[in-house]
Amino acid sequence: MNAVPHPDPHTDAHPRDVLGRPLRDLRLSVIEACNFRCPYCMPADRVPDDHGLDASSRLSFDEIERLVRGFVRIGVRKLRITGGEPLLRKRLPELIARLAVLDGLDDIALTTNGSLLAAHARALKEAGLHRLTVSLDTLDPAGFAASSGGRGALPDVLRGLDAAREAGFGRIKLNCVVQRGINDDQVLPLVAFAREQGHTMRFIEYMDVGTCNAWSLDRVVASAELRDTIHARWPLHPLGPHYRGEVATRYGFDDGAGEVGFVSSISAPFCGDCHRARVSADGRLYTCLFASEGTELRPWLGDEAIFVSRLASQWQARSDRYSEVRGPARATSGRRVEMFLVGG
Repeated sequence: MNAVPHPDPHTDAHPRDVLGRPLRDLRLSVIEACNFRCPYCMPADRVPDDHGLDASSRLSFDEIERLVRGFVRIGVRKLRITGGEPLLRKRLPELIARLAVLDGLDDIALTTNGSLLAAHARALKEAGLHRLTVSLDTLDPAGFAASSGGRGALPDVLRGLDAAREAGFGRIKLNCVVQRGINDDQVLPLVAFAREQGHTMRFIEYMDVGTCNAWSLDRVVASAELRDTIHARWPLHPLGPHYRGEVATRYGFDDGAGEVGFVSSISAPFCGDCHRARVSADGRLYTCLFASEGTELRPWLGDEAIFVSRLASQWQARSDRYSEVRGPARATSGRRVEMFLVGG
């Protein structure tokens, strides 16, 4: 496979948006379907089981490879494979293997609900996947069943985590969306589990993504409150970011047992350094998680030079900073892309 020529990532050769932000991360959905119905993402009473695209409407592996190659050309260095539930996409390790050899792509991660991970962890590792993030909102079996819309079983996810560790994935990230009165009592148990298992816990404020999750500010638990709760049990100290624009604010445990992170889109917006783009399974570009509409990329994929040029122009026109300008009225009105279409 031919290497993809690209400028030095430390130069200013790559396009920047209206606010001077480069494009470094791509979140690519490979499928819009999911085997769970989590209320904050894909509630069963709002999203029917047959909502998904016809398989032919999804980007093919050839199209995905051309698309990622083009994104690398304009500065992307990190790729996250998302869904829906990405492990529902047939032959996913084959796709990972094709992307892992692209010159200039430094990191490939995958976000999953973990229910199918046990069967795929080794193949994903052998294909070249670097990192795993598993969504885990509770360790209570009954609460887990409820949080997955009655579709998931906690033991399946725990088996998946064990299989991933055995396959060679180190320090897996566990994502928990915290909602007051729903699973805020699970914060300390989840931290204890992550510390014992050698995983990294990430707590995410309940966000007003999409329009079908009945978001309410009353159910948001601010990251500062969570941090103080954890610090009272296991003293913490702040850690610097791994890179500019890192989403999570990180804290290390004083006793050396790993770290915990907080994603605070509601209480401490981080739009100023956002360098992420999202592409849906049918090939639409969304330059913000809270965007109302996307740009269809598929028509440009036939010619790499045209695709790269059009993609650069799309990024240069970007001025999104929803979290910094959201207000009560804006957060509860208007159409926004659903989380399950762009992977959060």
